[in-house]
Amino acid sequence: MIFANRIDAGRRIAEALLSCKGQDIVVYALPRGGVVVAAQIAEILDAPLDLVIVRKVGHPYAPEYAIAAVAEDGHIVENRSEVDSIDRRAFEESVRIEQREARRRRDLYMRGRTPISATGKIAIIVDDGLATGLTMQAAVQEVRHSHPRKIVVAVPVAPPQTIRKLKEIADDVLALYEASDFRAIGSFYCQFDQVSDDEVIELMGTASRACWKS
Repeated sequence: MIFANRIDAGRRIAEALLSCKGQDIVVYALPRGGVVVAAQIAEILDAPLDLVIVRKVGHPYAPEYAIAAVAEDGHIVENRSEVDSIDRRAFEESVRIEQREARRRRDLYMRGRTPISATGKIAIIVDDGLATGLTMQAAVQEVRHSHPRKIVVAVPVAPPQTIRKLKEIADDVLALYEASDFRAIGSFYCQFDQVSDDEVIELMGTASRACWKS
C-alpha cells in the first residue's frame, strides 16, 4: 500500500505541485474517484475546480475492460486492435450511450454551473490512478481544445507504459508512484471505497462556494 486514501493522495500531489501556486491554474477532476483527490489539490493550491467527464467504452464480452473512451464533446480515444475486432455498429451505439451519460453526469454534478475555461491557463487534470490511461488520454484531448497554456496530468499511481503514452500528448505528467508491479488502482490504497454521486455533488458545491468567496 502506498496511500492511506484519496485525501492523502491529493495532499501529496498538491505538495509536489506547490511551485504552481499563485499561477493561473484550473484543476480538472475525472469523476468520481478523481474528484476526492482533485478537491485537495484545488484547496491547497487555491485554484478553481471543475470536471472533465470521460466515459470508458467496455468490450462487449468483458464490460470492465476498456477498449475506448469518449469525452463529453464526443472526442474518442480507441484501442484500435480491440475496436476492429468487434461489430462497428454496436461499438458506435455504445459510444453514443456513454457520451449521453457523460453529459448527464455533468448536469447532475454541476447543477447548471458554467464550465471553467482552460484558455491560457495551466490545466491540471487529476484522477485517483490510471490503468490503461484511455480515459485520461480523452480528457487531455478535450481540455486541449480550450487552448490552455500547459496541461499537467497528475495522478497518484500509474504503470510505466501508461505514463509514456501520456507524455506524448500532455506537457507534463506527475505520477507519484510509477508502478511496474501494477495490478489494480485500489491495491495501492489502504482505503479505496467507492465514491458516490452525492459525495461528488457535495465536493463540487464546496469548491464552487470557496471559489466564489475568493
